[in-house]
Formats: sequence, structure tokens, C-alpha cells
Amino acid sequence: MALKASRDPGDRRLAGLLDQALDRIAANAFCGIQVPKKLIPKDYHKKYGPLDNLWKYNLTRSWRLMYTVARDSDTIAVIIEWLDHTSYDRRFGY
Repeated sequence: MALKASRDPGDRRLAGLLDQALDRIAANAFCGIQVPKKLIPKDYHKKYGPLDNLWKYNLTRSWRLMYTVARDSDTIAVIIEWLDHTSYDRRFGY
């Protein structure tokens, strides 16, 4: 991951937070906060097809990880994006 190799300490910290989040989500895909269906951004539906659910995982006070949960024979968490708080606010129209 490019963040881990970065010389910027903020990037390396974010990489560590992402690793922790991915471990927690792998252990329990429902550990995040479920976003109400009516608040799922239209951009996400356009890019990723109709989403039945969206989950938010707070990395820090200023970073968010967005993912959806799909079920086949197993439960699968699909990471959509991670974004800073300002981008998150814009994406969700706050």
C-alpha cells in the first residue's frame, strides 16, 4: 500500500488505521454504523450498482471508511472508499 511507504507520518498513521479497520470488519462486517438507505449517495448507486446497504466506519475524528455488505454463501464486506471528513460531508450533502 502506497500509504505505508509514504514518508508523511499522517499517511502512515492512516495506513495503520485502515489496517485495524479492515481487521475489525473482517471479523464482524456489521461493526460499522449503518447508513439509512435514503441517505446513500446517488453517486454510489451509479458507480457500484444499486446498493442495498451502506456502512460507515469512523477511522478517526477526520477520516471515514465506507463499505457495503454482500451475502453469497459467505458475508462479504466490499470497501467503497475512505475519505476525509470534508469530503464525507460533501459526498453526503451535509
